[in-house]
Amino acid sequence: MTTNADTDLFRTTEDHEALREAVRAVSRDKIAPFAAAVDEDSRYPQEAHDALVAADFHAAHVAEEHGGVGADALAVCIIIEEVARVCASSSLIPAVNKLGSMPVILGGDADINARYMPRLASGEGFFSYGLSEREAGSDTAGMRAKATRDGDDWVLKGTKAWITNAGISEFYTVLAVTDPDGERGRNISAFVVEKGDEGFGFGEKERKLGIKGSPTRELHLDDVRIPGDRIIGGEGDGLRIALRTLDHTRITIGAQAVGIAQGAIDEALAYVKERQQFGRAVADFQGIQFMLADMAMEVEAARQMVYVAAAKSQRGDADLTYFGAAAKCYASDVAMKVTTDAVQLLGGAGYTRDFPLERMMRDAKITQIYEGTNQVQRLVMARQLLAGLPSTR
Repeated sequence: MTTNADTDLFRTTEDHEALREAVRAVSRDKIAPFAAAVDEDSRYPQEAHDALVAADFHAAHVAEEHGGVGADALAVCIIIEEVARVCASSSLIPAVNKLGSMPVILGGDADINARYMPRLASGEGFFSYGLSEREAGSDTAGMRAKATRDGDDWVLKGTKAWITNAGISEFYTVLAVTDPDGERGRNISAFVVEKGDEGFGFGEKERKLGIKGSPTRELHLDDVRIPGDRIIGGEGDGLRIALRTLDHTRITIGAQAVGIAQGAIDEALAYVKERQQFGRAVADFQGIQFMLADMAMEVEAARQMVYVAAAKSQRGDADLTYFGAAAKCYASDVAMKVTTDAVQLLGGAGYTRDFPLERMMRDAKITQIYEGTNQVQRLVMARQLLAGLPSTR
């Protein structure tokens, strides 16, 4: 059988590559110079925030009908990848805006989308995602936060944990039990909570190993009364919407992991070409070359998995659940390995804050944990395989 390589090869479009160059320029000029200070001071990357909003890269997934760019899933992954290449904390701005707003996009009616998506697109208000609790991480159906009807309103009570960009975002998708006596998992609903709602507050910032520029806090819901039209989808649809959301957004964590790993390769390459030992550049030694080749090979494999999963997300393919989990799992494992190897290539210098690799290594770790640990991703993939997905090729 003969094939036409030009038509059969998966590739990005010219528009995707033009976007990559634009994001790379913004990242290089307006984000990278502040990345070390953001990490050192554990402060929100306001410079990145402003630059991403100015360039419409902060929430490019929002549809054009709501004033957004209408970028496809692959384009959003490219944005996140290129920002993460210089600053993982900053890459969580577009990533979490998509995570927080996808339940509204996937499960909300036209009215709730028209109310919130234009504000997200303009940069007026960012979105965060309130699913996890201290005792309900992987076991999301075990959450204890509750929402109780009171006339036309809902009253929310409870605590959500590990919420990315909490305190920065204006809007929060919050999951809560609406039928305590209902079937487990089918008794949960999703709501939009606004930062200014009475009774809504935040815990102290978590002290973290990495992504220190992205604040992680608890959400405190102390009898927060919200109008009935802030429910996303139907009563009891919350967990289904939440899991559908993760199918789409786990891919963005894969993109973040690829960006972190690629940034580590960039730094390692520059160093080993300049560093001299035994009268030769370190890059001339075969053992070093083998390490670099393995690192680059693994990152490119991860990138292609992420891009294929993004295409499936855009199409809504039936096997998205499998590919989203696989892309996130593989890319994050690669990021952890590659950043560790990159630190090794710099030797003692890699262990110091004089170079960004120790930060990249610390940042990489969370990609194996959030939006579902990699152990959970393997369970997701195994269940899909046992159910006959992905289809046999």
